[in-house]
Amino acid sequence: MEVKDAILKAKKNEQIAYNFLLDTYWNTVYGFQLKRTENEIDAEDITIQTFSKAFDKIHTYNDTYEFKTWLITISKNIHIDLVRQQKSIIISQSNTDEDNEYYSIIDESPSPEDKLITEQNLAKLLRDIKKLKPHYQEVINLRYFQELSYKEISEQLNEPMNNIKVKLLRAKKLLAEIIKKK
Repeated sequence: MEVKDAILKAKKNEQIAYNFLLDTYWNTVYGFQLKRTENEIDAEDITIQTFSKAFDKIHTYNDTYEFKTWLITISKNIHIDLVRQQKSIIISQSNTDEDNEYYSIIDESPSPEDKLITEQNLAKLLRDIKKLKPHYQEVINLRYFQELSYKEISEQLNEPMNNIKVKLLRAKKLLAEIIKKK
């Protein structure tokens, strides 16, 4: 599949085209953001948001411009917005009382569902899922083990639904790569 064909198919909402575009441009956008943020997690989050926004607005893409340039522009704007948002959070936090601060502790112990699953193949799959980054583990758990809809996951994680779809798509791709290595 060529990029132009994939874009036309994506405009028709064909999932395989989204997969192709994600696979083709993920490293480019991620690398661009990694250089800007110098932080893998931030770079990955911004890359996910970039593809989410791009896929949501694919119908507005003008093919007189290169698709890669369009993605990088979206990515750059998302990063700028996040930096502005972080600055405003820092300013607002400096104006609050320290008494109001709280700290949350992440519980990384296995869930009751994990303990109940005894089938050997499922146990292997869970071990492979555990090799993924925590935010990918979380979306896979919510979607496939807790059987939540995209909308429910979006509400629970307080993220746009397209971000959830892209995260889940990326998580499945990474999980498939882990399984193939064995």
